[in-house]
Amino acid sequence: MSILLIRHGETALNVARILQPADTPLSARGIEQAQALAQHLAGIGVAAILASDLPRARHTAEIIAAATGAPIETTELLRERNFGDWRGQPYDALPPDRLLMAEAPPGGESGAAFADRVAQAFALVVQRAATTPGALAVVSHGLVVGAMLASHIRLPAGVVQPAHLGNTGLTVFDAAPPHLASRINSTDHLAGNDRDDPQALSGG
Repeated sequence: MSILLIRHGETALNVARILQPADTPLSARGIEQAQALAQHLAGIGVAAILASDLPRARHTAEIIAAATGAPIETTELLRERNFGDWRGQPYDALPPDRLLMAEAPPGGESGAAFADRVAQAFALVVQRAATTPGALAVVSHGLVVGAMLASHIRLPAGVVQPAHLGNTGLTVFDAAPPHLASRINSTDHLAGNDRDDPQALSGG
């Protein structure tokens, strides 16, 4: 059985390079990206969706659900890393290692706490996949997807984890250990104008 790991669609703050508050919605292009992904997934037997409860991920999940008929479950475990008081600030105003720093930003989540939460999220994903009679779609955020690729999903021999994770990028991996990936960060479902900037940061 396969797990489909998805980053949410684009937001205006992705484009503006601003560290996103929790309530950031999808942009018009982000909605189009999610619709394109949903049409791509409609024919492959998505049986259930597990999503972050933040609006940009939840809306992406709702669009997939409308195309596939799959029910949605949301969880706080799949939320993006909490950057506390830094949310809403331009990237350029923050430390260079802002997304991957070990220390907790003011009012936010440390790297260790985030890694522990991602491990809990991954365990929940695997648990849900074991009881889902078809593919499980998981909709989350760039840093969460990156952390799962780095620590919980096995990449094929010779494949390096991508530096940038595209909006609605699709990673497919086996539900059973060692959770080998067969597709990583695929945006083949997007037309040229809907692809995001490969130089953009993957946080959010």
